[in-house]
Amino acid sequence: MSYFRPSIDTLRAYEPGEQPSPDSSIIKLNTNENPYPPSAKALATLRDIEPDSLRRYPHPFAEEFRQSAAKVLGINPDWIVVGNGSDDLLAMLFRSICGAKRPVTFPVPTYSLYRTLAQMQDVPTVEVPFDDTFTLPVNGLATAAAALTIVASPNSPSGNRISTTDLYNLATRTPGVLVIDEAYVEFASGDALDLTSRCKNIIVLRTLSKSHSLAGLRLGFAVAPPSLVRGLVKVKDSYNVDAISARVGAVAIRDQNHTRETTKRICSSRERLAKALEAIRWRVWPSEANFLLVQPPSGNARAVYEGLKAHGILVRYFNEPTLTHQLRITIGTDEQNEKLLKALEHLNR
Repeated sequence: MSYFRPSIDTLRAYEPGEQPSPDSSIIKLNTNENPYPPSAKALATLRDIEPDSLRRYPHPFAEEFRQSAAKVLGINPDWIVVGNGSDDLLAMLFRSICGAKRPVTFPVPTYSLYRTLAQMQDVPTVEVPFDDTFTLPVNGLATAAAALTIVASPNSPSGNRISTTDLYNLATRTPGVLVIDEAYVEFASGDALDLTSRCKNIIVLRTLSKSHSLAGLRLGFAVAPPSLVRGLVKVKDSYNVDAISARVGAVAIRDQNHTRETTKRICSSRERLAKALEAIRWRVWPSEANFLLVQPPSGNARAVYEGLKAHGILVRYFNEPTLTHQLRITIGTDEQNEKLLKALEHLNR
């Protein structure tokens, strides 16, 4: 006997990347974390948290962070809703928009949590395959005519940024809401934020996990026309963002100099690593994120993943039909990237 809904009994839970213990010497290049510390200003704020802020409930809309994000982006705070990471916002979107007769569609392969959330909610799902170049399948997504369409840009695991023209065309052709998940946008050459003012059905998601080195803090936000923000707010948890995250996140997002310096450093390392892998005959897909999708010359990605793990280096292997031969490698420090290349050299002997 089960006490759960049938869809939960059969659900394949989301599988996060492996997390070694904090004191481990393993080089972790599997979950797209930033290898550099957060803003020094944010760390100082964390050390100086007032005890009273722990005793009281936080602001229900994380107002300090919302005001800070709005100022950085040059928009009205009424266009922002804050979440416990962008995953929290995705859950809000499924709760508020989707249903048994209100499907979701997204291109694949992409962030697998979209599929998991749909299954949790018993939502009909239309998965539209990317081609080998990861060009957005606009026609297939538009034909689905879904209540909710989700496009990650840059996409994970491919790393490519979707053109604003394609996103605009899709928004004008879908009857529902188009969510543009910009988790990695700070590493990219552009963004789609301006589309939120041009199209009444677009929501852009952002997170501080990657570019701001705050994956452990869990803080994300959505930018959308106020009519969409009001709908999301109806289904959010009453105090979904804790006081510490809101305070530290507000300082971190205001420290734009630190963010620009860190992301520029990672992008430079990304290009060097891509060239080094291509020099040893690996296929490397163009990336505007803090990771690379790659394919070893042998095509045996699982064997390379296991070999690197034996050398104390974790990369991401997706045991999925469309990604059987590929690995996703997070960009580490230059020292970590060199150790990765040396380990690959040893495996090729």
